[in-house]
Amino acid sequence: MKRRLLPLALALLLTVGVAAAQDSRLPDMGSSAGTLLSPAQQDQYGAMVLAQLRHAGYVLDDPLLDDWLDDVGQRLGAASAKPQQHYTFFLLKVREINAFATLGGYVAVNAGLVLAADTEDEVAGVLAHEISHVTQEHVLRGAEKAQRESIPILLATLGAIIAAQQSGGSTNRGDATSAAIMTGLGMLQQRQITYTRDNEAEADRIGIRTLARAGYRPEAMADFFQTLQAWVQMNQGDVRGQVPDYLQTHPLTLTRISEARQRAAKLESQPASFTALTPAPNPLLPPGLQLAPVPPAAATRPDGVRFGYARERMRVLSAATAMQAIREYQQMQATKPLDDARRYGLAVARQQAGQTPQALQELQPLLQAHPDNLWIQVTAAELESASGRTAEADRRFETLLARMPTRAAVALSYARVLADRATPAAGTRAVAVLRPLLASNADNPLFQQAYARANEIAGDPVRAGEAWAEVAWLGGRPEQALVQLNNLKKRPDLDYYARSRIDARIAVLTPIVMELRRQGIRDEEVTGGRLSFGVQAR
Repeated sequence: MKRRLLPLALALLLTVGVAAAQDSRLPDMGSSAGTLLSPAQQDQYGAMVLAQLRHAGYVLDDPLLDDWLDDVGQRLGAASAKPQQHYTFFLLKVREINAFATLGGYVAVNAGLVLAADTEDEVAGVLAHEISHVTQEHVLRGAEKAQRESIPILLATLGAIIAAQQSGGSTNRGDATSAAIMTGLGMLQQRQITYTRDNEAEADRIGIRTLARAGYRPEAMADFFQTLQAWVQMNQGDVRGQVPDYLQTHPLTLTRISEARQRAAKLESQPASFTALTPAPNPLLPPGLQLAPVPPAAATRPDGVRFGYARERMRVLSAATAMQAIREYQQMQATKPLDDARRYGLAVARQQAGQTPQALQELQPLLQAHPDNLWIQVTAAELESASGRTAEADRRFETLLARMPTRAAVALSYARVLADRATPAAGTRAVAVLRPLLASNADNPLFQQAYARANEIAGDPVRAGEAWAEVAWLGGRPEQALVQLNNLKKRPDLDYYARSRIDARIAVLTPIVMELRRQGIRDEEVTGGRLSFGVQAR
């Protein structure tokens, strides 16, 4: 049911977020779109979209995959037309080919899109295109067309649909769902004119330039378009529902592919045209004497090897079950031997299925062949810990941590392994590993969950309670988060600083929860009395 709900949920939420119902002309610089929502309001909206999608079970949260996608996305964001814009990139565990951008610089990518791509450059091409919809204010101008719909109403509508869909069986609930769907269908009609030809051309043009500036192949966008076109041609006998969602909102033509290739060819033949990346003459040197320009960090070539590991890990984590993923690899193996990335994927599938010895056996040749591969090393350490070889696992993690002390994927994976041991010493070490990254990962639910559990077993229930509240908030349960914080505030052992932190969070969450209640949206676990502090968020 959740997968069927996704297009409608996105239609409701993204009528404001995706560039909707626009004029056929390129917007002029005097548009009032920028005054409709402040940057803070846009970010709040994007965050709530992500939270609700996470609550509905669509978001694929994984330390290694999140780390990879964020690295690709932030590299592109830094090379975009608005490098100062805050971007948040996240994955959806849906195998349909799609991606979208919404307010606040939030960009989503379906697992199916990554699985369809042949290279990281192709995924980067799609991300660059979506980023360009943000930088050129196509997203915000779409919000201007839907200004009669407020953010709380849209969120409440999505909440009502999800609640009705998940309840099942009740006629009244079915009627409520139908009413919500009818509302959504009216908005779905606008998707037919979501992207105009001018907007798509501009996003392609700006996106290709962003690709090149970030060090990716500028022709990768056209490569992916051609991959999608070939996919459609192979499935021409199928119904419209088989056409990738991405092509329903991003119409693809031979002309568009040709223009993308021509733009990429121009950029490759004129690398000096990127004046923003070319250092100005040094006034401290004599005329005619200049230092050789040094390419900026953003323009260095990205690591292409990691994409294979990212794609295979995503194949496993987006599969319906771990056994299904194993069967997929067995089918591949029947055709030809698995390459190293797919052998890694098979090991992860066996790990997910609880087949620890077999998973370790799959990894052993890869560990010897690729001793510096982060994906293999982290997975090996997790498997060693699961098999009782804790000393080996800790040595492997500590070595990784010494090399990459600020790498969230390493810290998170290590902290979760430590937390599974449930000893005060392990909890204390997990807290020490995570604490330096707390500020930069405050919006990461996996981080907050690991931090909460680590503090629990380390004996700090206050910090644990604050983190569990953040888990609830980031998971689309603001009412639960508020209840947890109010319960936490009653503790007699709070010091001044903890009380101040809790009061500040309560002040932020209270108006949001009150607005949802005004719209008739209540958390059933709260209203039904089933909420017990510190338990429901785990």
